[in-house]
Amino acid sequence: MNTDVREPGMALWIQAQQLQGDALHQMQSLYGQHFPIEVRHYLAQWLEAQPWDAIDLENQQDEFKAKRLLDGLIQELQRRAEHQMGEDGFLLKIKLGHYATQLKSSYDPCPLELVRCVKHILYTEQRLVQEASNASSPGSGPVDGTPQRYQQINQTFEELRAMTQDTENDLRKLQHSQEYFIIQYQESLRIQAQLSSLASLPPAERVQRETSLQSRKSTLETWLTREANTLQKYRQELAEKHQRTLALLRKQQTVIVDDELIQWKRRQQLAGNGGPSEGGLDILQAWCEKLADMIWQNRQQIRRVEHLTQQLPIPGPTEELLTELNATVTDIISALVTSTFIIEKQPPQVLKTQTKFSATVRLLVGGKLNVHMNPPQVKATIISEQQAKALLKNENTRNDSSGEILNNNCVMEYHQTTGTLSAHFRTMSLKRIKRSDRRGAESVTEEKFTVLFESQFSVGGNELVFHVKTLSLPVVVIVHGSQDNNATATVLWDNAFSEPGRVPFVVPDKVLWPQLCEALNMKYKSEVQSDRGLSEDNLVFLAQKAFSSSSNNPEDYCNMTITWSQFNRESLPGRNFTFWQWFDGVIELMKKHLKSHWNDGAILGFLNKQQAQDMLMSKPNGTFLLRFSDSEIGGITIAWVAENPNKAGERMVWNLMPFTTKDFSIRSLADRISDLNHLLFLYPNQPKEEVFSRYCTPPNSKAVGDGYVKPEIKQVVKVEFSSPNPEPSPGNSFMEHAASPTVNQHHSFAIYPSMNDTMLDTEGEFDLDETMDMARQVEEFLRQPMETQWSGQQS
Repeated sequence: MNTDVREPGMALWIQAQQLQGDALHQMQSLYGQHFPIEVRHYLAQWLEAQPWDAIDLENQQDEFKAKRLLDGLIQELQRRAEHQMGEDGFLLKIKLGHYATQLKSSYDPCPLELVRCVKHILYTEQRLVQEASNASSPGSGPVDGTPQRYQQINQTFEELRAMTQDTENDLRKLQHSQEYFIIQYQESLRIQAQLSSLASLPPAERVQRETSLQSRKSTLETWLTREANTLQKYRQELAEKHQRTLALLRKQQTVIVDDELIQWKRRQQLAGNGGPSEGGLDILQAWCEKLADMIWQNRQQIRRVEHLTQQLPIPGPTEELLTELNATVTDIISALVTSTFIIEKQPPQVLKTQTKFSATVRLLVGGKLNVHMNPPQVKATIISEQQAKALLKNENTRNDSSGEILNNNCVMEYHQTTGTLSAHFRTMSLKRIKRSDRRGAESVTEEKFTVLFESQFSVGGNELVFHVKTLSLPVVVIVHGSQDNNATATVLWDNAFSEPGRVPFVVPDKVLWPQLCEALNMKYKSEVQSDRGLSEDNLVFLAQKAFSSSSNNPEDYCNMTITWSQFNRESLPGRNFTFWQWFDGVIELMKKHLKSHWNDGAILGFLNKQQAQDMLMSKPNGTFLLRFSDSEIGGITIAWVAENPNKAGERMVWNLMPFTTKDFSIRSLADRISDLNHLLFLYPNQPKEEVFSRYCTPPNSKAVGDGYVKPEIKQVVKVEFSSPNPEPSPGNSFMEHAASPTVNQHHSFAIYPSMNDTMLDTEGEFDLDETMDMARQVEEFLRQPMETQWSGQQS
């Protein structure tokens, strides 16, 4: 086990044990029979060294990985148990062995639940430690002010807790005062009854008793009148305190739901474009649960005051205030519940019909409100943009849908280890789609839909019934893979430039060029899985392409706007594809075949032919660079400088016909560059072996099969180039074959005669198609038994 991985894990556990107060209580509450704290303690290093985050809880195929982690956990516990010595060690040995059996029994049927549990524990511990660290040293947090925001939210919760406790104390005081008042009131009624019964007594005794009783009655009535006013004052003050508490609760809810949760949703949307992960929901859920708890406490307090008022009606403004408070607290809890029914995992935004897809919805306050006691069902429906607009306007949509989704019902499940209530749709499939009439030049890949998730449940013993709905991010429906790139363009534009709270799914028709650059860079880095994004020079090249401009000054493009039509509706000048289609082709080529070379800095890529020529002409012969083709989607070409074979003493820049994904599926870029002996230095001056040799395919010199020779395809350019370090010419064959030890070396042969005309076109580009056809013919030839091959050659 790697020590540099283990030490941070142990350090976290040590810090977690140093937590105090509420944070320590929260940490301790993470553990129980589902995961004993002793296991966390004795396996601290091992636990935090495991790749828990590499497992997708929604992917059933990852269950095998989860099972391996479970088995590893059991083995580690058993190993620890076996190494315990002495009297104390004997007890610990029994305990650890018991925990190993217990965890195996609990999680063997569902190992993904163990992963969910441990991820929740480690994340929560990390959050608690971080919050404690930020509280003790506020200046040490991130510069974006996040800890300060969190600290403010936590301070407000502390204030709300104190206010709720204060009103609870006042309510008890009011209750006791009212109970004593009722006792005294009953006493006054008893005195009145005694006065009424005096008529049967002798006159002398009656007068004496009457005087005494009248005195007591008068004193008591005076007290009751004064006490009634006091009770009314208590009620009024308590109602005003509840008003202030509810106002602060609403303000806190606005911060959490309208700020923090909306920001999380925005990060989730940008993650669809390749932005950083939106992060977990644990902190937001903890806040929302605190809100729900405090709102419910205040609601119960208000209900108790109502009961006291009904028990002892006293004329005054309190009744009206209580009605208002009841409406307010119901409105607050309703807003919280409906706002926290969210999509944790979005359905794919480019959705192909007849293809399985998944999604997860979650109710952040479900556990706290005990919604899981009667688990609600969630239904998914696909609706159009117009139907989504009508839905948000509360117009009657008559349960319309725009298609049919299979497996679109799911019951919400409560995960006790994490306290989450969620519904996992694992095998949905869009069977059919009903498209609306399109506007103008809009294509089917510009039409937006959304998946509507809805559910109904009650809380508080059916006191409140909620019908909750939430819409997915916009979805573009396709029926064929060829529509994917245009659909992706629609999604990228929407994710990047939509505003929070918009009418579905309004998006600007034009944006500033720097805004689009940010979106393109985010997408490129994500797809190519690289920290090396698009440089300023790359972005200038893209601007020149998008605007048909020749300016090399980045500032010239800062205030320029690009329209959706320029982005992916109108073809580039002289081409039959759009700007996005060209850029998406580059992405596809890079992520499938050339990621490593981009990360190494070996591919300049974003250069035009003239720029490449200007750069290479100042370098020695044999210097080359790699640039993306202007004329072919997903093409990359090699440009190099060499002598002009037709004119002595003159140098020129040559460009190979572009390679595409199809070409690299036959032979890799590194192998092709290795094959071409006239390519010596990668621009500006790196020997090509230093850059590409580690990616080359090792030579194969052994015979395979029974009597067969494995062919080797090589890249050859049929033009003679002079270079400072000439190497043997490839000869007359377009393909060279490594000799097998089972074949006599003198049986060399030429498959095709040399060509008289050049393979380079008039612009200096090499036509690779014919070469590849020949390669395939050679492969067919070499699949024949050796005897047949050689007899054919000798004849």
